[in-house]
Amino acid sequence: MLGEISEHFLVYLSCPCYNVVMQDNNFISFATRTKELCIDCLVISAYLICLFGVSITYYFVVFGGVPAFSEVQSQLITTFTSVLVIVILFAYLDFKGGSVGKRVAGLKVYFTHRSFSRSLVRNSIKFLPWQIGHMAVIHGVYTRFDVISIVLSIISCILLVIMFLMGTMRYDRRHLGDMVAGTQVQLAKHR
Repeated sequence: MLGEISEHFLVYLSCPCYNVVMQDNNFISFATRTKELCIDCLVISAYLICLFGVSITYYFVVFGGVPAFSEVQSQLITTFTSVLVIVILFAYLDFKGGSVGKRVAGLKVYFTHRSFSRSLVRNSIKFLPWQIGHMAVIHGVYTRFDVISIVLSIISCILLVIMFLMGTMRYDRRHLGDMVAGTQVQLAKHR
């Protein structure tokens, strides 16, 4: 019986299209997880720098300068050009095994029930503090950082710290997005 269970478990691990059992004691060192996060931050930064270059070029070529935007326009531009693009990109990469940082660090995202929608849920929650932070800063620029922008900033920071600590300190290394989506970052299994 035990041999049959271990054979099935190995099948789950060797083929990413099958569902995987979550590990209760999922040892990933703090340094490995931090390395993954730093590399992913570099990937995001590279995208944002390219987006900035394209946007500024477009504004100067088409409008002769940066146009004035309302707060709602700024919120929508930021959401659709940065946050949603990054969420969808990372959802796709995680669905395929893991982001650039995860691959370099030797990590992989495993699913209890593998689907792109679960990957999308995972990344929507993972990047929620970033979106709230954008909302806070943009609102603050237009209102001289009123109470709403300060409260949003505090909520963003608290969520960020909670999810970082969950992903690096919990025994199973699952953050809120992993728990909701039924995913777990584990050391990549080699065939």
